[in-house]
Amino acid sequence: MTPQVAIVLALVIPAAGAIGIAACHRAPNLRESVTLAAAVGMFVVVLSLVGPVLEGSRPALFLFEALPGIGMAFRVEPLGMLFALVASALWIVNSIYSIGYMRGNKEQHQTRFYVCFALALACTLGIAFAGNLLTLFLFYEGLTLITYPLVTHHGDDEARRGGRTYLGVLLTTSIVFLLTAIVTTWAVAGTLDFAPGGILGDAGLSNAAIGGLLALYMFGIGKAALMPFHRWLPAAMVAPTPVSALLHAVAVVKAGVFAVVKVIVYVFGVERIAGLASVDWLPVVAGFTIVAASVVALRADNLKRRLAYSTVSQLSYVVMAAALLTPLTVVGAVLHIAAHAFGKITLFFAAGAIYTAAHKTEVSQLDGIGHRMPWTLGAFAVGALSMIGLPPAAGFVSKWYMLAGAMAIEHWPAVAVIVVSTLLNAGYFVPIVYRAFLRPPPEGEAHGEAPWPMVVAMVATAALTVAMFFYADVPLALARGVAGG
Repeated sequence: MTPQVAIVLALVIPAAGAIGIAACHRAPNLRESVTLAAAVGMFVVVLSLVGPVLEGSRPALFLFEALPGIGMAFRVEPLGMLFALVASALWIVNSIYSIGYMRGNKEQHQTRFYVCFALALACTLGIAFAGNLLTLFLFYEGLTLITYPLVTHHGDDEARRGGRTYLGVLLTTSIVFLLTAIVTTWAVAGTLDFAPGGILGDAGLSNAAIGGLLALYMFGIGKAALMPFHRWLPAAMVAPTPVSALLHAVAVVKAGVFAVVKVIVYVFGVERIAGLASVDWLPVVAGFTIVAASVVALRADNLKRRLAYSTVSQLSYVVMAAALLTPLTVVGAVLHIAAHAFGKITLFFAAGAIYTAAHKTEVSQLDGIGHRMPWTLGAFAVGALSMIGLPPAAGFVSKWYMLAGAMAIEHWPAVAVIVVSTLLNAGYFVPIVYRAFLRPPPEGEAHGEAPWPMVVAMVATAALTVAMFFYADVPLALARGVAGG
């Protein structure tokens, strides 16, 4: 199988899976078998591209010309490779979890759920392998639209209200800001193709113009949830937990921070904008988002709301690290895309398991629940360690590179943000674990663990979170490939 065929298959398999899922709507077991087969097939295809990319190859595929000089094009480079690898691996685990969750909660419209999920993964792979800004934009918008039915899955007033916020913020930011930035880039650079070192180097833009264009991109990529364009993310928590996991770990928010890093590295160029006063605002905005979202999470009693604002904070770690414009911090930003994915999906899986088995949604209700659900809360503890940035969890590795890079250039405000936010992370995660294991459970509770597919999925993602701490060679090699251009 050639790399070009692998690129096509990575996009076609989830789309074909969606068709197969819809065709099997009357046979739930077959429908979910098709889901798992598509997920495994996509992962195997994506995995086949890792070796060539690590060896220095950059497989490319041009499909057709949409406008003169601009076409639908794909190119697999280290950043996209890591994103695709994480998304495709977690689709398998999320599919297993979804079977237990959707059946355990007797959710309606399960076929629609699995169809939209598969199409969302097809869009995610399109974003990961996008060879130019046009391709990225089209799949980025496609991901927003196809996840809307997932956000509004329950169909009640609360779901519709959350869906309107979700769609409104993401479409407004992308059309008003991101599309304007892309058109401007085409006008001044004459190309939309991603290139090592950036494509704006010879465009003759003033420093102020570069700062303005960067602002259009950063706020236009609403999925990165930079404040004040973050409200869509907590609003989308009305969705079922597997959708929350998709939003926070597998696809949507990762598409946002992936696009941020992609634009900084392959459109502006790290060396081109390093040292420009007109871009110094970005670490400030990201740092404010990190701390402010952590404070909101600290005060939230609803578990999913706490996790949602934790995600807002963690995403801005990636933005801030990339905005510091050093090789070490870029490596940290890329690694955190993977580290956050494994840790946060574990936390959302645990929240869904708690709801399914115990029907509890508030942190204040979790006294002693670790005695009833030791596997679930044990997995939650691992995910929490990763979010705080403590070993032996993946979050320690990415935060180490961020902190080392910030200290190397003596960017003390960024160092302070990382230290303060780490303490805040501990402040809103450690009490949950303490309540779960060190307080007695209420009398009369008889529930146990959630359905076994959910437990298996949680244990798997918790294991991946720990494994990335001990075996970070592949993600580290890919991250260094991004930092090295």
